[in-house]
Amino acid sequence: MTVEEKIVEGCIGGKRRAQNQLYQKYSAGMLGVCMRYSKNTAEAEDILQEGFIKVFKYIKNYRKEGSFEGWIRRIMVNSAITQFNKNKIYFEEINEEKMELPEDAETNDTYAPVDQEVLLNLIQNMPEGYKMVLNLYVFEGYTHKEISEILNISENTSKSQLSKARKFLKRKLEELNKAKTASLAYGR
Repeated sequence: MTVEEKIVEGCIGGKRRAQNQLYQKYSAGMLGVCMRYSKNTAEAEDILQEGFIKVFKYIKNYRKEGSFEGWIRRIMVNSAITQFNKNKIYFEEINEEKMELPEDAETNDTYAPVDQEVLLNLIQNMPEGYKMVLNLYVFEGYTHKEISEILNISENTSKSQLSKARKFLKRKLEELNKAKTASLAYGR
């Protein structure tokens, strides 16, 4: 039996020490997941806590299909979605007849490498609808059909929100590059 399996068994048995070990092992990584869905660290920590409450409540249902970390991650994402839905964020509905967005519109723009913390900050400062769809589509691998079902929106609204999220990031990255270029030009 691996250390992880022993910890899981301890958690199933309600052992506080095992729960603490599990939390210590996964909380930092899962906080990173929660940060992508939140406005700030405090909100991410709330999502993390709610997620771990669910992990401990439902750990006996873990079927050892796939990685345990993946199972925890799914719970964290679902906790973020629940938090999002509690806040009753509404999406801009679009006229589906006039809207035809490519599934995966790629751009040929190149940017200087962006620090992970800077990118996380940009994502956190997106409008809520953009952020949720971007995270579910890009980072979690959901299709627009799945996103539409999860968030109770149309597929075209999901596509529109993703397109707007990409434009938002592109604009912010251009602003960062201009600021960086200007500071280099003036020797700052």
